[in-house]
Amino acid sequence: MKSLRFDRLLASTALALVLALSSHAAVAQQTETSVRTAVPVPDTSLPPPLTAKDIEAPAKLAAPVTKDEPKQTATIPAVEPAKAAAPVATADSGVSDRLRELISSKQFERVVTHKADRAGVEAFYSARNYAPLWVNNNAGNDRAKAAIAYLAQADAVGLDPSDYPAPDFKSGATTDALAEAELKLTASTLTFARHAQIGRIHFTRVGSDIQYDLIAPDPAEVLVKLADGSDAGSVLDGFNPPQQEFKALKAKLAELRKGPVASEPKVEAKPEQPRVHVPDGKLLRPGMKDSRVVALRKRLDIAGDKDNPLYDDAVRDAVKTFQTESDIGVDGNLGPNTLRALNGEQREVRRASADPIDTIIVNMERWRWVPRNLGNPHVVVNVPDYSLSLYNDGKVYWKTKIVAGKPNLATPMVSAEMKFITVNPTWNVPPSIIEKEYLPALEQDPQALDRIGLKLTQDADGTIHISQPPGAGNALGRIRFNFPNKFLVYQHDTPDKHLFAKDKRAFSHGCMRVQNPLTYGEKLLSLVMPKEHYTEARLESMFGGSEININFPKFIPVHLTYQTAFVDDAGKLQLRDDVYGRDARMFAILKSNERKVADIAVERAKDTSSKPVRMPAGMYGGGGGGYSYGGGNNFFDWIFGGPQGGPRPYPPRNIPPPPPRNNGRYSWR
Repeated sequence: MKSLRFDRLLASTALALVLALSSHAAVAQQTETSVRTAVPVPDTSLPPPLTAKDIEAPAKLAAPVTKDEPKQTATIPAVEPAKAAAPVATADSGVSDRLRELISSKQFERVVTHKADRAGVEAFYSARNYAPLWVNNNAGNDRAKAAIAYLAQADAVGLDPSDYPAPDFKSGATTDALAEAELKLTASTLTFARHAQIGRIHFTRVGSDIQYDLIAPDPAEVLVKLADGSDAGSVLDGFNPPQQEFKALKAKLAELRKGPVASEPKVEAKPEQPRVHVPDGKLLRPGMKDSRVVALRKRLDIAGDKDNPLYDDAVRDAVKTFQTESDIGVDGNLGPNTLRALNGEQREVRRASADPIDTIIVNMERWRWVPRNLGNPHVVVNVPDYSLSLYNDGKVYWKTKIVAGKPNLATPMVSAEMKFITVNPTWNVPPSIIEKEYLPALEQDPQALDRIGLKLTQDADGTIHISQPPGAGNALGRIRFNFPNKFLVYQHDTPDKHLFAKDKRAFSHGCMRVQNPLTYGEKLLSLVMPKEHYTEARLESMFGGSEININFPKFIPVHLTYQTAFVDDAGKLQLRDDVYGRDARMFAILKSNERKVADIAVERAKDTSSKPVRMPAGMYGGGGGGYSYGGGNNFFDWIFGGPQGGPRPYPPRNIPPPPPRNNGRYSWR
């Protein structure tokens, strides 16, 4: 029994062994076949001999073979590695090579003349392995055609197409010619983008009383936008100012170039009336009667009975206005200086350009200096229009008249932020006014300052301080609007309300006098502090003898502009006199050789108007020991609340010390 079982066990074991061996043999055979199939046998046959064509053609790159990676079989396309290694189309590889050579050569400076542009061009092209931007298949591409077409019409946005020359991508041009044309068009587009964004005339060439923070476009970023954009013309147009005022001028420029519009007939200038001569005679003051007052009334075109010989308040106010406008002593009396000015040659007034197209172009240029984001809310002062507009949500929220600076004491062009309002301001007279106006007046009349409520003190080092305390007669009125700036100008109230009746109001020392300051204050505070419910009545209730500052939790941008051409709400073009000659200066630049370098800033002499006035100690009483505040190292630190450290030279000792950063500022009224 045991033997039988044992035999069966041996038999089954033998059968299993046979089956296992058979299976192993089959698997081994299959594995060998798979291995032979997967691992190709090296081709030992000799290749055919090389031909001249093989030598001229560049060798094709093969995929690298590593120890851990088997060689690619014929089933994997051999062209894939070549695509990854060559981002430039084969047809333009020669242009790329030539671009690489040009950008690293001295010829690069000749083609791309602007230094900042060269750095951007090199960065842009090296990042894309010198692939051309304007060339495809050895010819100018659609992007190039769109850019060239737009640059040819740059005059539509107030620029000159000749400043942006376009190369000719000729059919069949050589690689060298295409590479140079590529760089030339790149240079022209970069020049246009810079001019469109910050202007082709740098503001320093127009005047020393202009200050803006110009931000030129980054050249490499400009080229990236052109590479990514679907329309090069639209991309270039995007560098122009976005403000509606600029776009409205652009539309009017196009209309004027088409010819006069029938619905807007030309307005003929009215002939000037002969000037009335005021006879010589004795000094005339208010309250006096004299036959010459009749001539004076007619000469100044004073409203009312022009045959009235009484020198009344209306005559006095008209004389004061004339004196202010003529930049002579303002006392309201008819003295010899005033009489000579009345009967002398008429003071020159700069008129708007005879060609409104020129006027529009320079105004479009000045819009390029202004910040792209005007802020919300924001304030715009238009000096030639003598107006101030408060904007909110893109619309005029409130508007009023202003008095601006005289032609020789211009209101500057600047953008700043209004930070607070001062009720009952002290006027600390700027050194330039002390030196040029008040000290000469004191030489003639030692009591001159006392009569108008000004206080004079002198420090031990001889420094002169003149100030006017808060009050109804203060030169700044009852309220001042503060937006710290390098020119030390502000907006404020004024006791001389009669000046707002004049059409042309260039009478101040540079500051802006506001016709309705309490309403202005209410409107400003309603936007930045609506929960405080400030009203005109509440502000008026704060009038007194001490300064009160209302700080803004949110600053309001203020833009002092010079718009001699603008489009009004009715869509009509408005032109204003070139009060400060800024138009004339810009015309001269654009029509002379200076235009070639006009976008390069020039150095201006430092403003010395804030330099303290010193006279021999004790000359004006006291003899030293004047009041000084701790903190601040110089005049500007004191003005703007700068770092603590040294004595502050202003204001005089009889004025209470100001709170930090807010009080005691000078102002050109």
